Amino acid sequence: MKTEKQWSWTGEIVPPTAPDKTEQTGRPRQSFFQKHEALVLGGSAVVVVLVLWEALWDAGWIGEKLGIDAISRLKISPLFFSGPSAIARQFRETLVNGTLLADMAYSGRNFAIGLALAVAGGVVVGVIVGWYRRIRLLADPFLNALYATPRVAMVPLIIIWFGIGPSSKVFVVFISSFFPILVNTVAGIRTMDTDLLRAARAFCASDWQIFKTLAIPGSVPFILTGIRQGVAMGLIGVVVGEMFGGSEGIGFMVTYGQQTFATDTLFVGVIIIAFSGILLTWITERLERRFSRWRPER
Repeated sequence: MKTEKQWSWTGEIVPPTAPDKTEQTGRPRQSFFQKHEALVLGGSAVVVVLVLWEALWDAGWIGEKLGIDAISRLKISPLFFSGPSAIARQFRETLVNGTLLADMAYSGRNFAIGLALAVAGGVVVGVIVGWYRRIRLLADPFLNALYATPRVAMVPLIIIWFGIGPSSKVFVVFISSFFPILVNTVAGIRTMDTDLLRAARAFCASDWQIFKTLAIPGSVPFILTGIRQGVAMGLIGVVVGEMFGGSEGIGFMVTYGQQTFATDTLFVGVIIIAFSGILLTWITERLERRFSRWRPER
């Protein structure tokens, strides 16, 4: 590509300037705030809430020490609430001298195994149920009944079947994550483009070829949506399973904090669960955006 020579007022040759990125892409340049607006605003809101929370928590104790009744009335008993600084100290204590890492590893292992089984089973069964009409008619009553039944109501029965060991927690995660993945996979298979299906049939494509080139790629966004819902439900399942029957894990930590009125320990468990949910949801959303390109264009 040739570039024209540019001359300055002194008669010297001025090297051509590189084209602006705005001209190349056709998009205006974005500032750091515009690129990360959600992170900046969300993070700022969290910081403000934590600062106000800590200020109100400390004000009551300071007012009591100084003998100021108006401020000391803000004091809340640590049996019923806790502040960010106390929660941070308890987190460090359980991390260094306690069983926090072991509890996180225990819950994470049960969650990962249960979710992996749910993804494998939900996708396979969902493809079969969604593709074959008679199988769907036979399975619909059972799937609808199990999907509508709250999994919390089944936890005591699962503990009776599998005991209080890791097997019951894995099964609770599995059954909690399985049905969202299954339902979304069935919906993805059933909403496949009929024109593409007719064209494939016209060229004598086999069921396996249609699965591989149309059904699975076309249902990937639905499957990933189901996995995202399954991750959230599985996280709830592993905590509920450990709360009902168990001697370790994050759910047991929350129950132990509630039974002993150790609200700072309880808050540590709740915050770990919340941040785990945020992280896992962010990962599944990224995967959903990445693999949504597999879907064939209509």
